[in-house]
Amino acid sequence: MADRERAPETRAIREQVKTTAQREHSVPLFLTSSFVFDSAEQARALFADEIPGNVYSRYSNPNAEELVRKLCAMEGAQDGLATASGMAAVFAVFASLLSTGDHLVAGRALFGSTHQLLTRVLPRWGIEHTYVDVEATDDDWLRAIRPSTKLVFVETPSNPGLALIDLEMVSGICRERGVLLVVDNCFTTPYLQQPIRFGADLVVHSATKFIDGQGRTLGGAVLGPEELIGECRYFIRHTGPSISPFNAWVLSKSLETLAVRMDRHCESSLGFAQHFEGHAELERVLYPFLPSHPQHELARKQMSAGGGIVALILKGGLDRARRFLDGLDLLSHSPNLGDTRTIVTHPASTTHSKLSGEERQRVGITPGMVRVSVGLERLDDIVEDVEQALARSR
Repeated sequence: MADRERAPETRAIREQVKTTAQREHSVPLFLTSSFVFDSAEQARALFADEIPGNVYSRYSNPNAEELVRKLCAMEGAQDGLATASGMAAVFAVFASLLSTGDHLVAGRALFGSTHQLLTRVLPRWGIEHTYVDVEATDDDWLRAIRPSTKLVFVETPSNPGLALIDLEMVSGICRERGVLLVVDNCFTTPYLQQPIRFGADLVVHSATKFIDGQGRTLGGAVLGPEELIGECRYFIRHTGPSISPFNAWVLSKSLETLAVRMDRHCESSLGFAQHFEGHAELERVLYPFLPSHPQHELARKQMSAGGGIVALILKGGLDRARRFLDGLDLLSHSPNLGDTRTIVTHPASTTHSKLSGEERQRVGITPGMVRVSVGLERLDDIVEDVEQALARSR
């Protein structure tokens, strides 16, 4: 069977660096800062980009290249780059493709650090932004785009409110106006959603989350067409937010189990959301594959399953949420997500605390919201701990 006919999850397992003379079955770690040349002419040609090959691990490394090839296979991308973290990937895209006087449009529901880049970092270099609300129509998106707009950046589903962006609609507007569409695909991973299929130009990931899946390491990725990745590669090569060989090796091995882990995360998350929907202690439960989610049909169109994140809105606001978090016995209270262990987070006081109260309200982050990253424990154990914490927090 030709390689292109194999399933992406199969390629994520079988795509490997060429076996060395030691005939190893598992890919070795290439813990080296640099690589030797066979001749002076080869050294010259490598530095002139006339031939492919490794020179220095800040530029490329076999472990990083293997990780990228696997992600490209799953996303349907031509090329890609691995970075030191997810935010390094986001910033690399902005810094590579934007200049003073440029403008970008973004979906308002963004991760807190991305919001800080747009509102506090990029303005230092004369780069402006316009936010578009979650419920925006195609006319709203069109009005937000200016002659100086270079790209549109969206996160779908959003962190933490699980709002969705219609990728097909926004990508059509971007093509019409000649701007790039960049999608943060962190929550769904390339196993559940492939934004390039819906017209995205670039996809970014925080591999720290579900791609790693065990809360062990940091990493990120930018994926897309060769020309755009070439722009990002130049920036990363000369500024240094490259992934370490060890982290790349860990993440590449993690991709081998991504499909089976995500299947379990999604199954348990749906069961968890169904159990707590209509609960007497909750105002609301948000999960993309619940029929009650306001964008349920769009989720079914863009995603193969609902993902591993559920948002609970507790009655009683901030004080109730704090008592609830302090009442957990089994589950972890942490700012991370995508772990084998279920993690509960209070976004308003942690990950999104730098947003003003008005900004949080506009993206649906209420004082009583807690984000649950549903792990791989038995579902009844997860449910039991949340139930007892709700009861103790009354």
